[in-house]
Amino acid sequence: MVLGVDIGGTKIATGLVNPKAEVSSVRTVPTLAQEGYNVSLRQIWGAIEESITGDVRSIGICAPGPLNPKTGVVLNPPNLPGWHHVHLQEMAEIRFGMKVRVENDCNAAGLAEARFGAAKGYSSVFYAAIGTGIGAGIILDGKIYHGKNGFAGEGGHVTIDYQSKTVCKCGSPGCIEALASGHVLDRIGAYDLNNLATQLGAWLGSVVSLLDPDIIVLGGGVTKIGEPLFERIRAVVPGRTDNPFAGETPIVPAKFGGEAGIVGAAAVMMGG
Repeated sequence: MVLGVDIGGTKIATGLVNPKAEVSSVRTVPTLAQEGYNVSLRQIWGAIEESITGDVRSIGICAPGPLNPKTGVVLNPPNLPGWHHVHLQEMAEIRFGMKVRVENDCNAAGLAEARFGAAKGYSSVFYAAIGTGIGAGIILDGKIYHGKNGFAGEGGHVTIDYQSKTVCKCGSPGCIEALASGHVLDRIGAYDLNNLATQLGAWLGSVVSLLDPDIIVLGGGVTKIGEPLFERIRAVVPGRTDNPFAGETPIVPAKFGGEAGIVGAAAVMMGG
């Protein structure tokens, strides 16, 4: 049994995950992130301590980036004020006396979809969570692709309009996150479904050109719009890439919703 821990800026969720990715004993506590590093870290330790049972053999943790999954060091996530180069993996292993792995939350969720969810059985998977921001994960041959420094998959910060007057929080104009995330939709109070699908379709067309994935899986709050959004995205993508097989690339909703982080964290610990 693996304890999956999903650390977010608002809440920490934990759950026991068996080898079939079945989740039990889910608990949530507030992160209290705005109260600073010491308080939020105390919340994490408390959540883990309350959730560990005698069946738990390891702990998987997913957290907001940027972080280095190779070392388990959380660098400086904007959603966790005061967290600067925190050796979370090492600290947790010492505290709880068992193997721990720390992974970027979208990478972990993508691995969950690839191993147990909507992309099960596919070799190359592009996963994106379109929520308040846009995060992504790349799964190749059943493993997360991290890149040289552990920062691959930051798909939300791919520019689709370099002349845009909308500047992303990362500093670049026209990032897909700045143009089509839930934060944008909340700000304008409404959405133009065709425009949203066109922007996402243009972005995913570039993904198809770059990766030629077996399948694209989309999760996050914005995808709750449902099939009308997916239909339009599927119609746009083939015209935004020179890949002649783009129209055959499945673009599907994610299987895991609120438990994606818990299952993903556990999947990383299960050998992802």
